[in-house]
Amino acid sequence: MPRLKYPYVVIADSVRPTKVSPNALPFTSRISSLLLGLALLATLLISGCASDGNKDETDGWSETKLYSEATEKLKDNDFAKCGSYFEKLEARFPFGPYSQQAQINAAYCYWKASEQAQALVAVDRFIKLHQGSPNLDYAFYLKGLITFNDDLGFLGKFTGQDLSERDPKAAREAFEAFKVVVDRFPNSKYAPDALDRMRYIVNSLAEADVIVARYYFQRGAYLAAANRAQLVLKDYDRAPAVEEALYILIKSYERLGMTDLSTDGIRVFKLNFPDSQMLVTGQRAKKERSWWQIWNK
Repeated sequence: MPRLKYPYVVIADSVRPTKVSPNALPFTSRISSLLLGLALLATLLISGCASDGNKDETDGWSETKLYSEATEKLKDNDFAKCGSYFEKLEARFPFGPYSQQAQINAAYCYWKASEQAQALVAVDRFIKLHQGSPNLDYAFYLKGLITFNDDLGFLGKFTGQDLSERDPKAAREAFEAFKVVVDRFPNSKYAPDALDRMRYIVNSLAEADVIVARYYFQRGAYLAAANRAQLVLKDYDRAPAVEEALYILIKSYERLGMTDLSTDGIRVFKLNFPDSQMLVTGQRAKKERSWWQIWNK
């Protein structure tokens, strides 16, 4: 431990301190001084231990060792640690041979560790700095996965919650990322899965609007329900949710006294859904499984 230097206090230039022999102090004063010294020593020892505990274990590691250790943590599924290691590698050796790979690996590790914010920062940085990279298609695909946010957690799966019942903002952002993969890299090996996820995102957004239309209808806001149902028919004409959207539109017209429009709606419904029982039961056929379960391994 380095030798400590204690500051001294200057009272006044004209005053010279008088040396006092320790033996001249009263016994109680000597005991107090001893206790004070022990307390100070204990404080310094504790501070030294705390400082050693916070020491970065990767200090002094070479670029190769840091990459090797990060890769091992990735293989061991220690995603939080591997994300941290790859991030440090890129920060310490920004022009090294592993820098570019470290950025994209850090994004993947943070995503797997459920650290969405850190994952997005890493993948966005990679996209910004490496527009000519051969891994750019994967970067956009990974960004879509990060924002896709299909992890509903235990309670969501147990109760059968659908992604359409959540905030659709993340779904729209994921759709845009997957769309880049499909449009700019049509031959990418990630394009087919990106396209499938785009379809499911569209279906989920349609379901979200139907939930809103249903809410309005149940509370007697029939005009608002009709407007939201029309939005589904206009924007998501091929989504499964169109069936219920058209049903809500028909029933809203009935409650509003718009008989002609309601009759036209019934005709269109029977033409497009000839086997549906919804006009009779008022309920859509239950889905065998929620769409997010396709990726739930």
